[in-house]
Amino acid sequence: MAQQARPVPLDLRIGSSSVDSSTAASLATAMESPVKTAHSPKSPRSYHTTHPVYTTDTDNVKADPSDLLVTDASFHPETMTTAKASSLGYPTENTLRDDSITSSSSSDDLEKAMAPMMVPKQIGANELEKSNIEPTVHARGQPVANHSYSSSWRISKPPDDMPKLPVKRERRIWRGLRHNFVTVYQRLFAICLMGNMVAIIILLAQNRASEPWGPDRGDVAVAAATNVLAAFLIRQENVINSLYAICCATPWWFPLRIRRLIAKLYHFGGVHSGCAVSATVWFILYTALITKDYVSGSYNQPTVIATTYLLLALFLSICVFAVPKFRFVSHNTFEAIHRFAGWAAVGLFWVLILLVSKAASEVPGSDSLGMTVVQSPAFWILLVITFFTILPWLRLRKVEAFPEVLSNHAVRIHFKYMKIGPILGIRISDNPLKEWHAFASIPAADGQSFSLIVSDAGDWTKKQIMEPARAYWVRGIPITGVLRMAIVFRRIVIVTTGSGIGPVLSMLVSHPMPCRLLWSTPNPEKTYGENIMESVCKADPDAMIINTRASGRPDMVALAYHLYIQSNAEAVFIISNPSLTRKVVYGMESRGIPAYGPIWDS
Repeated sequence: MAQQARPVPLDLRIGSSSVDSSTAASLATAMESPVKTAHSPKSPRSYHTTHPVYTTDTDNVKADPSDLLVTDASFHPETMTTAKASSLGYPTENTLRDDSITSSSSSDDLEKAMAPMMVPKQIGANELEKSNIEPTVHARGQPVANHSYSSSWRISKPPDDMPKLPVKRERRIWRGLRHNFVTVYQRLFAICLMGNMVAIIILLAQNRASEPWGPDRGDVAVAAATNVLAAFLIRQENVINSLYAICCATPWWFPLRIRRLIAKLYHFGGVHSGCAVSATVWFILYTALITKDYVSGSYNQPTVIATTYLLLALFLSICVFAVPKFRFVSHNTFEAIHRFAGWAAVGLFWVLILLVSKAASEVPGSDSLGMTVVQSPAFWILLVITFFTILPWLRLRKVEAFPEVLSNHAVRIHFKYMKIGPILGIRISDNPLKEWHAFASIPAADGQSFSLIVSDAGDWTKKQIMEPARAYWVRGIPITGVLRMAIVFRRIVIVTTGSGIGPVLSMLVSHPMPCRLLWSTPNPEKTYGENIMESVCKADPDAMIINTRASGRPDMVALAYHLYIQSNAEAVFIISNPSLTRKVVYGMESRGIPAYGPIWDS
């Protein structure tokens, strides 16, 4: 009966030092000894094993496994330990360093040569234990492959043979207008505003001969309240998630032209700002009409006039500080005015409705105050506005956080208070009335927790890295992000820089899809750690990771186009700072390539 064969590594190494020539000679002599089994007629060297083979080829030694198999039924490496190996006289790390193996053709000496590779804490096993990669188990008859347990990622350099960027389409003036000033956001804004302006003109034309002059004051107030409601709803978390769910159901067989338009959903901020500005215009008209009535003496309600002007001042302040120029100068100021002025405006709207209803109920033959209030459409509209204003704060809570400082530039914060779906973001704060910061979540493999990456981008983020908090405030529900629209395409290219890798992993970890990934950042491994690097390479084994400290800042437009052509993708997504996002999106779309990235109001 043939003896069972067992593998013997060809190259014995300790750290970076190889076994010397005399040891190698002894092994070669031993492998030629008569302990081999009979050769198969079909192959001069054909051996079989009934035990699993664990490979730990840290040096990528390529050899025919059949050349490394010997047999000895008395040798059982699965029961071997370091202490037992030493007591039996087998060579260990120390004895191999002392070159204690001598040339021999006996199976005993051959077993001694094999023992270090089969005993934990010895050659090869050291690297395996340091790695989080499980050893590959080969069944009987399955070929043995070489594996490396070193890092699977690699730092790339921009290739020299990139395809030349095609010429931009259309004339420069029209191209600039279309992609910079007539984007989907501006179009939605213009549709909302122009639609309301047309309604105002029609209403004024229809009532130009009325007495008192102008449209019904109640109708104007209702129009203003309706636009405020639309501005609120388009920003409400449940509404946003529902819109994404509907649009993401777009099938792949839809024409690319339609899918690329649907993927612009994240420009919905144009509806928010368009309706908010329209509400302000309607309220200016309302203020002008009741002021005219007050001056003429037909409406003697000074408290209504005063409340109206206060409310108009709040509307105007909200609109002015929301202008991008002012918003970017001091985001904290914008956020405070938007929040507190908004709350005050809702409160004053309630006061205004009650005052106007009270004045109307005092007219002889009118209904009671309560009946007048509930009969007003503005009352029900304001009721819905108030509900959606309060709803996120009803979900306010402080949750435990588990910070993992990756470097002096980034921290990964883990949360365990809830399960979270794919491609969702949450807002966190250490002072809920002062400022909130939105981050993309990365679902954990266990499905029970998630994390987010915070990089140094300002005073608040720097504080979280230097002084990680153990708890944060959260409110509302997680909101779907821009990258969610990637699933309407068959293949994509994702371009990101710095901590933008967080939203990218949020998508690719929970919703794997064919993609090519380009990540440019300074010292990626040092800044973000091994786990992030492994996750990146799991999402795209051929990910192009560029260390800008070593190779400088690359031409991201050219690299994005290179990967787009190479992978035959349907679209390009970019998650980066606003400047680079605009540059890449413009560079792609001006050449007819669908490109998507967060905008200032998405």
